[in-house]
Amino acid sequence: RMYLSLLMLYGVMRIHNSEKSFSLFIEQCFLQVITTLINHKDKPKRSDKTLQAIQRVGQAVNLAVGRFVTVGEAIANENHELKEEMSVACIEARRAGETIAQLTDVASLDHPESDSHITIFTDKTGVVKAARLLLSSVTKVLVLADKIVIKQIITSRNKVLATMEQLEKVSSFQEFVQIFSQFGNEMVEFAHLTGDRQNDLKDEKKKARMAASRAVLEKCTMMLLTASKTCLRHPDCESARINKDGVFHRMRLALEQVIEIVTDSRPNGENEMAPISIYSGIKEFKNKVEGLRENLYFLSKENLSTMLEVILEHTEDFTDSAYTSHEHREHILELSKQAKMELEQLVSVWMQAQNQKTKDLMEDLEVAILKTCQCMNELKREVHGAATSLAADLLKYHTDHMVLKALKITGVEGNLEAVAEYTCKLSEQKEQLVEMCRLLRHVSGTEPLEITCIHAEDTFQVTGPQIISAAETLALHPSSKIAKENLEVFCEAWESQLSDMSLLLREINDVFEGRRGEKRVYLSLPRPGKHNANLKALKPVKLDTEEQAKIAKLGLELHLLTSDVDSETEKWEDQENEIVQHGQGMSSMAYSMYLFTRGEGLLKTTQDLFHQAEVIFATEGTKLASALHALSEQVHHDEKPLLLLEAEKLISMCKQLQIAAKASAQGKSATFTKVDACILKTRNVMTLLCQLLPLCCKLLRKVSACLICTI
Repeated sequence: RMYLSLLMLYGVMRIHNSEKSFSLFIEQCFLQVITTLINHKDKPKRSDKTLQAIQRVGQAVNLAVGRFVTVGEAIANENHELKEEMSVACIEARRAGETIAQLTDVASLDHPESDSHITIFTDKTGVVKAARLLLSSVTKVLVLADKIVIKQIITSRNKVLATMEQLEKVSSFQEFVQIFSQFGNEMVEFAHLTGDRQNDLKDEKKKARMAASRAVLEKCTMMLLTASKTCLRHPDCESARINKDGVFHRMRLALEQVIEIVTDSRPNGENEMAPISIYSGIKEFKNKVEGLRENLYFLSKENLSTMLEVILEHTEDFTDSAYTSHEHREHILELSKQAKMELEQLVSVWMQAQNQKTKDLMEDLEVAILKTCQCMNELKREVHGAATSLAADLLKYHTDHMVLKALKITGVEGNLEAVAEYTCKLSEQKEQLVEMCRLLRHVSGTEPLEITCIHAEDTFQVTGPQIISAAETLALHPSSKIAKENLEVFCEAWESQLSDMSLLLREINDVFEGRRGEKRVYLSLPRPGKHNANLKALKPVKLDTEEQAKIAKLGLELHLLTSDVDSETEKWEDQENEIVQHGQGMSSMAYSMYLFTRGEGLLKTTQDLFHQAEVIFATEGTKLASALHALSEQVHHDEKPLLLLEAEKLISMCKQLQIAAKASAQGKSATFTKVDACILKTRNVMTLLCQLLPLCCKLLRKVSACLICTI
């Protein structure tokens, strides 16, 4: 009964960014409500408790609709252009809510099926029609409210642009102070509106772009103040004018990007062509290669060859870079050559398997697939190492900000020659940092981090020349306090971006090491002993190279299973579904165990591995089993036993894993046996998960289709 109440409150506070997403979101909520209301048709006996529950559902729906409509009507009164449309939608929603309340008013009736009083039991289609009307009208209200929010943001942007034009043209300090005060208020309003919108966005890529644009506007507001004051103080100074123009230009671009994100459009209808990173290219390539296990005919060898060529072209960004070490360059070139050879071998076996599907050929194909994927993983690891080691070295080298300090000192001294010398050094530093951002983008691992890398690159590209023009202005006017303050502001922006790069580098490394999302608390490894007193007495045991080699094959199988699980979860339309969430979490943790078999990642010792398996992975599996039980209540009676059987299987496997992880192990041999058992049982759970996800997805679609047909 809480679903609809939450929906209504959510609709008031959090407006989504497209009509399609409204409909999907609301429809899911209504399906739950309708299920609750009409599922009783197959139950011959209805207790007082059941009747009261049905009545409470109807009352909750009506109450939530009433609150929602009140807000909708208030919005309509404030926006005359959409008032009529909004009012009609609100009236329809209120009428539907009242109808549902009337049809579910059954708790006080001795005979709810009585013809004298129309209820859900005598008019089963009536509540469905009312719910359908409610779905339609609430969606319409949300869409209209969304249009109003977009309109508010555009109007706010236009105000900011108009005031910026006035600021560019002012010629006196008094006029500037007055207009800038107005500009500050308008920027605060714009920041609030876009901040709310950013929180509402479901697309992580758009959210990252919005965050980048808002960060530019926030930093540029202070730059605009000091740059404009400097230009007013020194109106004939060319470098001061260039400095100011750069700030205004960057703010306009950021404002335009915000509107593009909000309206989901681009100027002149052009499509956004984001550059493909090596990571995303390798991921897509591996998915295609691994897809050959299921279907030998779903793509051509030319497609695979083209995909590899594109990836290897991108590796030239590393091999052609003056900042890539000789060792990394040689390894990347060797792996690129090996990747071509592995693909040639794969294509050869693949073509033979298409003509003759023998057991030997299929085994050869499996080996070729594994070798090709392994080679691509090695290439990914090598470019990651090249990018992150360069970034770490550069950030460490530039931590002292010596060039910026020198520019401030020589600027105050009015030493134009020294300023020119240090501006050249800053330009070199800028080129290094820009190159660093480009290489990091290739290995960032996620789209939001890619966007952050692109934003950082733009920041260094723009801020570098602005620091130079500010330093030149100060050198020409060494006694100017405002010119000195202006240089300080731009230098602080540079230092802030360098600091942000350290955080970005840490996030990129976290993704690479298997921490696929900082929001998932269970991926943070607890200290041994925190949840289990027995852990304190155990000393961590590291496996030697030979023992790691023995479990490498098992680890590779685990890695392939995580890829399969990730592929299955990506097919779900509702990424917020509880089953998907638990599946993704288990995949992330299994991936950490795979990295352990390679001597990499967050799990450094065997004790870390045992804790991950017992306390975290198995617990997550048990939660998934509970979600499967909940789903079984919604599916058809014929399909329920199968789902419950799979859930019990999962619970049993998780218990076996916990027992294996808890077992005492003294000595290296016993410890290795325990490690092997934990990874083997984790692999078994992941194998079952690969079967469960498509089954659950299919069953949920059936449930939704049946309810929609009923409506």
